[in-house]
Amino acid sequence: MEQSKQVYAVTDRLVIRQFGLQDTEAFYRYRANPTVARFQSWENYTYEDAESFVGEQIHHTPDQPGTWFQFAIALADSDRLIGDCALHTRLDEPRIVEIGFTLAPEHQGKGYIHEALGAILHYIFRILGKHKATAFTDVRNEKSIRVLERMGMRREGHLLQNYMSKGKWVDEYQYAVLQSEWSSQKRAAPF
Repeated sequence: MEQSKQVYAVTDRLVIRQFGLQDTEAFYRYRANPTVARFQSWENYTYEDAESFVGEQIHHTPDQPGTWFQFAIALADSDRLIGDCALHTRLDEPRIVEIGFTLAPEHQGKGYIHEALGAILHYIFRILGKHKATAFTDVRNEKSIRVLERMGMRREGHLLQNYMSKGKWVDEYQYAVLQSEWSSQKRAAPF
């Protein structure tokens, strides 16, 4: 029997929660999709990779310095996994976190990621009390750039050949938002 999943936020259409074993198949399907993997660090994602990842995430908790935690993004009406959002709490400065996100292609363009990131940023700033949230994106990933800018994140840098991915050096943009900026936008709790 699977342990109950921790819920971190609920929006009108989504539940932001811990991963569960029942998420493995859906997680595998979108992670193995070459379109989804295009701007990500992985390629040739296998079902075994998904099983291992989900199995580890079931036991993780957010906000552990030096670790990554993956939030499951699920539809509120069915609890079906449609994406995920990563939270990296820095070891050297745990008041600053990094986020990342992935959404299944069939659920893109419907405002789900904006809704999910709003809930997660609310959790980061209002519940965890973090000072700053950052995000990095491949400079060619126009969809992610639009999402981050729509979330009110500011482009802080253009990092040339910042990491090796699939045999090539990749440029990245760094985005960030301070807790004070997020609060001044007068964002209400999304749940």
